[in-house]
Amino acid sequence: MHVLVFAALLFSPQEDLKQLQAVFNTSAGTFVMEFYPDQAPTHVRKFIELARQGFYNGTIFHSMVAHGIVQGGDPETKNPQARTKYGTGGFNMGLKPEISNMRFAQGTVAATLLPGESNSAGSELLILVTDQPQLTGQFTAFAHIVEGIEIVDKISATPVDDKQIAKERIEMKDITIRPRPAPAPPPFSQETTEELSQNRVVLETSKGNIVIEMLPEIAPNHVRHFLRLAFLGAYDKTAFHRVAPGFVIQAGDLNTRSEPVPQAAQKYVEKIRAEISEIKHRAGIVSMARGGEIDSAMTSFFIVLADQPALDGTYTVFGRVLEGMDVVEKIAATPTENERPKERVDIYSMKVERKK
Repeated sequence: MHVLVFAALLFSPQEDLKQLQAVFNTSAGTFVMEFYPDQAPTHVRKFIELARQGFYNGTIFHSMVAHGIVQGGDPETKNPQARTKYGTGGFNMGLKPEISNMRFAQGTVAATLLPGESNSAGSELLILVTDQPQLTGQFTAFAHIVEGIEIVDKISATPVDDKQIAKERIEMKDITIRPRPAPAPPPFSQETTEELSQNRVVLETSKGNIVIEMLPEIAPNHVRHFLRLAFLGAYDKTAFHRVAPGFVIQAGDLNTRSEPVPQAAQKYVEKIRAEISEIKHRAGIVSMARGGEIDSAMTSFFIVLADQPALDGTYTVFGRVLEGMDVVEKIAATPTENERPKERVDIYSMKVERKK
């Protein structure tokens, strides 16, 4: 009787599994997972049951491929002296495969199997740091990471031995199952034009700092977009990818990032409708770069080095250099080949600050 009551406390059939989250509190930081109960109901229920029992507490992420895959959930890993057994525990918990056509993209969480044993799934799990399409259809995908994929990426870089076992202990301290919180409004979506104008963005670059003031009175949506991406760290660890002396210097290409784009920022990397104004493209003006379509701007932006009337009326001006034109000129003097800098000009960070 007591066992049945305890089981009922661990899991209620009335719970809407789509509205639950699992918060992983690890020694490397926190990340959050949500579930795919329509595709893998049995796996989702088993994970929630184990998490609520505290089964994972004290286990480690025991195997990983740097910037690729992280594996954990083996109860044998609670014992630091049992390294030879790491990866062998937590299997055969009565779970049959629930294979779907779910694409194994970044953030997918899947059940691990013993080689050649399709019914061997249990507590062990794989987390994909990057897309791994070759795994699609081979394992049961039952969840995905919705916050903190950069933490998982950091875990994936843990040094491993010749058997792919982690040399350092990254522990799952605990996993909390909680209701999914109401979504917060996007950053900078509710401020007035006046409030937006009180923000500026500080670019910390390898050539010095550049301070950009915002012009929301002429391009409010671009200002919101730019502030949002900067605030969420999308532009950190990028680089100036184009230097055209006497014309512009250009940055914001997220392919220049030295690490994956923060998960919180990824959903805001989208096209934005042009907001053309009468502001002239003169030295120090900051404007959004785009492709052939006028509404195709996404993340790239440029700083004008001299009067460029050909750009007027065709690109969206949204800011102006307030401080650091000398740094802009230093970047413009970087040796190039076909407008590509021969040396990397880093943007270490872009911070949103209130005007002083």
